[in-house]
Amino acid sequence: MSAPLGLAALTVLDTPPLDQIALAEKCGYDTVGLRLLPAVPGTTAYPLHTDADRLREVKARLADSPVRVFDVEIVRIDADFDVDRYAGFLEASAELGARAVLIGGDDRDLTRLSDSYASFAAACAPYGLAASLEFMPWTAVPDARTAMAVLSQADGPARSMLVDTLHAARSATTLADLRAIPADWIHYTQLCDGLVPAPPSDAELIRDAREHRLAPGEGGIGLAEIYACLPTDTPISIELPNEPQRRAMGTEAWLAHLARSARAVVGGEHQAA
Repeated sequence: MSAPLGLAALTVLDTPPLDQIALAEKCGYDTVGLRLLPAVPGTTAYPLHTDADRLREVKARLADSPVRVFDVEIVRIDADFDVDRYAGFLEASAELGARAVLIGGDDRDLTRLSDSYASFAAACAPYGLAASLEFMPWTAVPDARTAMAVLSQADGPARSMLVDTLHAARSATTLADLRAIPADWIHYTQLCDGLVPAPPSDAELIRDAREHRLAPGEGGIGLAEIYACLPTDTPISIELPNEPQRRAMGTEAWLAHLARSARAVVGGEHQAA
């Protein structure tokens, strides 16, 4: 597998950026995704954009490492979204060498959400950042078709859709929907497995996505089929929170297992580290 393999923030969210980079080096990952902004207020994040000393430390560590930052997260577009609030975040993300910003869509007014997304994508473009909108079945952007509608209202090189295999499998998204996404709108994918059938309620879907994802090949999702719908060698981010498995195996052994499993599932077992 020649696609870069990344260690997503949510997989090891209790791990600060410097330690996350070290884990990626040890466990066979090419990139990391860093959570600079909390998913919801009060939850874990590492706001390097507001801490100049820590930002310099991380940049210095990256300069001495084969690991690169691929994505940063998470920007949530809600009814009160103001693109001007993110100027420092975007500048720091570019300094870190990031290539994509993960975005969640929370505004139920899709016209306003589309306008907000377009303004954020325009702000990302000068920094060389993709504005990667993730569809999730419990959000205002529940599937790939809705994400396509939002992105179609934007313009420029930054518009981007993030395909998380768990959400693709548990939403109304079809393989045909994935194949219909323009290739230049796909900058990376998040890979994990999950139980089939899916949990029946939004609350259970959210809990499962945040706490009990499964290693590639250990659930019932057609990961190879989903990945085959994306452009060849689309970069992969392993987003796979599962603390019981992590504790049982030990963090380094578990992360190495996830990397090997991902490479095997998408068709490159012979290149595994």
